[in-house]
Amino acid sequence: MTAAAAQPLPSIVEWSPGLPRGSCLPPGAASGLALQPTGLLTGEAAARAVAGGTAMRLAGGPLAFSSCVVTLPALRGPVRAAAGLAEIVDWAAGEGATLAGAVHHRLDRIARERPPFAGLSLDRARLIGVVNVTPDSFSDGGERFAAGDAIAAGRALAKAGADLIDVGGESTRPGAAPVDAAIECGRVLPVIRALAADGIAVSVDTRRAGVMAAAIEAGAVVVNDVSALGFDPASAATVAAGGAAAILMHMLGEPATMQDAPAYGDAPYEVFRWLDARAAAAREAGIPAGSIAVDPGIGFGKNDDHNAAILAAIGLFHATGRPVVLGASRKSFIGRISRGEAPGARLPGSLAAVAAAALQGVQLFRVHDVAETRQALAVLARIGGLGVT
Repeated sequence: MTAAAAQPLPSIVEWSPGLPRGSCLPPGAASGLALQPTGLLTGEAAARAVAGGTAMRLAGGPLAFSSCVVTLPALRGPVRAAAGLAEIVDWAAGEGATLAGAVHHRLDRIARERPPFAGLSLDRARLIGVVNVTPDSFSDGGERFAAGDAIAAGRALAKAGADLIDVGGESTRPGAAPVDAAIECGRVLPVIRALAADGIAVSVDTRRAGVMAAAIEAGAVVVNDVSALGFDPASAATVAAGGAAAILMHMLGEPATMQDAPAYGDAPYEVFRWLDARAAAAREAGIPAGSIAVDPGIGFGKNDDHNAAILAAIGLFHATGRPVVLGASRKSFIGRISRGEAPGARLPGSLAAVAAAALQGVQLFRVHDVAETRQALAVLARIGGLGVT
């Protein structure tokens, strides 16, 4: 098997020679402002820059950022420019109160310390261990379909260092068909009850409000929804009423069809704006701000170039003001851009994606290989100045 040829990355984004001026910005452009923190610093360099006013802390953590990539909608499509923080603030002030307010709002969201998510302090990277109670998942092929096997797997992942165990009863791999809610409940509820009874923090991976409610009652503290609470109209209210946290993931289309020629003008920017809107909707539904995390959905309605572009710019999602989740573990794009490796042989590529995201301040990682990822993050934290491990 050989790696597929890279596809051209569609883009309508232009790099501006300087920060975009009012002459090229349509009315309401400030509402589409995106800031990706760059110029990242660690350790003493970060502390000195923050103290000197030339940098800000990234999500209140050990990293600091001294510049940003600015993206704004413009008359011919989005434009981008890179600049230092002082230059961005001065530019926005000169463009009027609306844009200045939008810049300060986004900078505050990027810099503000994140509260604990589902009881997990975000002073270090946190690992979400995957347990698929399905006969057809892409990564394990039904190895944990029996409840006893799934419970044992969840306990083993927790012992290996997982902070949260994500239990799913419906495969969302490309081309997967939906399953009935009753079947999904029958798969996940015994596993959730057993793990929660052990004192293990559990997440349920589902799109259905009925499954969410039953899982929360069984002990789940997080709902991880590939549709960002959009598939079932009752989902957001169910999560709010149950007092659970929510991971909102971006997916283009449905699992059965999401990989049928997905297209974006600019994947990171469009996914950011969509998740920002979904997070706002979750807040309006009554889910506390500190109980919402966002996941750009690697491999869910994205081609290899889209995935790579999102990973390269994943720091952009800090501008939602929410913890950022990455789920790239064993995904098929790793094999396609390498040598066609099967899911079980994609650990090195999975760790590379985790490291790239951790160096941009991502806080939560959904992984199959918990012990290996924890070791990689421990080494990265020590040599990269990323704080507690």
